[in-house]
Amino acid sequence: MIEVTFLTNDGKTVTAPENSNLLRVSLREQGGIPFKCGGGICGTCKCRIEKGIENTDAIKPKERKHLTEEQFAAGYRMACQTFLIGNVSVSWTPRLTGASARPEAPAAEGQSQN
Repeated sequence: MIEVTFLTNDGKTVTAPENSNLLRVSLREQGGIPFKCGGGICGTCKCRIEKGIENTDAIKPKERKHLTEEQFAAGYRMACQTFLIGNVSVSWTPRLTGASARPEAPAAEGQSQN
């Protein structure tokens, strides 16, 4: 078993079998990595392997469509495309959700805001 630490989620640490997909581990263990499609199409699951980048598999072609060489060099990967062969610590930029993600729409003329 390997350990995955979700730094952005208060350092939550979980165990997973070797060769586990990072996004699937996050979903199963409520790690918190944001995602939309889970298939490498949208790029929303971009995360940074803060520790243990050597414990990830090879970069996939789908990742190259969303990330630059500089980002790879800084430890960024797409969680949906990354498989783990050893312990890692991962962080990400939290996505705004719900009301905090939408600017408040102005009320239509003649309608009151309640």
